[in-house]
Amino acid sequence: MQTTSATVVIPARLASTRLPRKVLLDLGGKPVIQHVWEKVSQMKRARAVVIATDSDEVVAAAKAFGADVRLTSPQCRNGTERLVELMQGGLEGDFFLNVQGDEPFIAPVLLDSLVLRREQTACDLVTAVYAIKEAKQLQDPNLVKVARAQDGHAIYFSRSPIPYLRGEPIESWCQKRPYWGHLGVYGYSRKALEIYPTLEIGGVESAESLEQLRFLEKNMSFQTVETDYHAVAIDTPEDLEHARALLNK
Repeated sequence: MQTTSATVVIPARLASTRLPRKVLLDLGGKPVIQHVWEKVSQMKRARAVVIATDSDEVVAAAKAFGADVRLTSPQCRNGTERLVELMQGGLEGDFFLNVQGDEPFIAPVLLDSLVLRREQTACDLVTAVYAIKEAKQLQDPNLVKVARAQDGHAIYFSRSPIPYLRGEPIESWCQKRPYWGHLGVYGYSRKALEIYPTLEIGGVESAESLEQLRFLEKNMSFQTVETDYHAVAIDTPEDLEHARALLNK
């Protein structure tokens, strides 16, 4: 079997709403985006690592630390659209990873495991999940939950606690069966990205406001990988201070 590798794209939008310019903010003497790029570059299964941005300022910063950086349209609404635009513009690869530009502690071993899962299953998409241990997390609509088949296939993503455990108080659900939270890192086959522009927003995606449901509504195979990594995304000034404290440790 031929070893699978990934073309990794790191979307880096400068005009973030809650924390403007966050990808260029200082973290231990480097911009946040540089930490992400350095972590991703430690992967064993990355054939290329590309930063995608709509900002000339981010382009200049990325070039200064040696990254391959490409300009994308400011009309792109999310990282998937930036990835599609790059692919349509000639970015090579049969399998692509989308890694958020605000996660300076992303684990290279996790990213490699996503590529390995694709190699093992030939799935259309793959993402990461972690075990939920507390009822408070289950009830948090900002924490996306995943229902999985026995082979790890994602059955459904939801902001609600899934599956519903009948006859048990929700406080005890996590002790009765496994529950899974979703990490927003994705792997896509080239086929999945090629058809993405043709996919309409379906009823369940519209209801949940979760883009990944668009693929499930089209019956595409969506595998998952279990991880102990918990995202340290930088969305607020408090998140940035937390990241600085972690870096100092």
